[in-house]
Amino acid sequence: MSTPSHTDAGHALPGPPSLVRSLRARRGGAVPGLRYRPAAPADPEKAAEIDRRLEAWARGLDLFPAQWSGDFAQFQVGRAVVLQHPGAADLERLTVAGKLLLAENIVDSCYCEEDEGRGAARSGLGGRLIIAQSALDPFHGTPGLEEEWRRGVQADGPLRSYHWALKDYAALATPSQTDRFVQDIARLHLGYLAEASWAETRHVPQVWEYLVMRQFNNFRPCLSIVDAVDGYELPEALYARPEVQRVTALACNATTLVNDLYSFTKELASDPTHLNLPQVVAAHDKRGLKAAYLKSVEIHNQIMEAFETESAPLSALSPLLEKYVRGLSDWVSGNHEWHATNTDRYQLPDYW
Repeated sequence: MSTPSHTDAGHALPGPPSLVRSLRARRGGAVPGLRYRPAAPADPEKAAEIDRRLEAWARGLDLFPAQWSGDFAQFQVGRAVVLQHPGAADLERLTVAGKLLLAENIVDSCYCEEDEGRGAARSGLGGRLIIAQSALDPFHGTPGLEEEWRRGVQADGPLRSYHWALKDYAALATPSQTDRFVQDIARLHLGYLAEASWAETRHVPQVWEYLVMRQFNNFRPCLSIVDAVDGYELPEALYARPEVQRVTALACNATTLVNDLYSFTKELASDPTHLNLPQVVAAHDKRGLKAAYLKSVEIHNQIMEAFETESAPLSALSPLLEKYVRGLSDWVSGNHEWHATNTDRYQLPDYW
């Protein structure tokens, strides 16, 4: 579609006036002023073993397009899951968390990231994502059509990644935990579609609208498996409670905004119109990207504070809720550490 957006021209995305000059080369460490808790250090031998297992799995299923040579090591999947799940019950569960994370990134990159030159496009994204969802949420029909569906899923790398990652997760998770993950991927796909729609129509959302989209297009599928990876189940009756859903959402939103802040320069270097929180804030505040970035840090901090404040009384209600909240907090801390130290992927703007 080329329909004009209902956002007026005065809310156009600013884009970086000179992104190259705004970078600090290879800067590591935390975003100044960002609220976070230190993560438990990642055991390098454990991370290397997870990477070895994941690469063997991915190569065996032929999941990577040819042009992805070198990407696997740069992403540091093993280190990511070791940081995010310090309470993991065993290496098998850590490996499965890595398979799910890898599959989510393969689908995102191949189906959604138009600027990466890997065949993705905004047009037709809904059709691709509904088939991707079926790789997790199986099609039920006539025997012949089910066989055609199975062949179609196995013929495509991103679909294979979803199918086999979920199969391995379901072998160690309960049916309820598996269904929870499948539903959270559907939320993720809805967020992908909203972002693609806004990009196609050049709509610049209000800040609250953008944050609604990011509550769906976020890391929730990764956080919703913390109990399974740690070797227990938070029962559905507890998980579904509104206050548990709220702290889960707050944790997911905080960690997703961490990604917005650390990937800011990387995204704008490849696409100056890419939607992220600083871009959206700048479009509405009209005070430039630096002020918008610093305001975005404060938005993150308020969400992070709400998570910490509201999760504390939940932890006191039961040992299972205490474990679950700790798992969420560990994931948020580990994900921040991965972003702050992954200088091959992320560099900060020179705003301080």
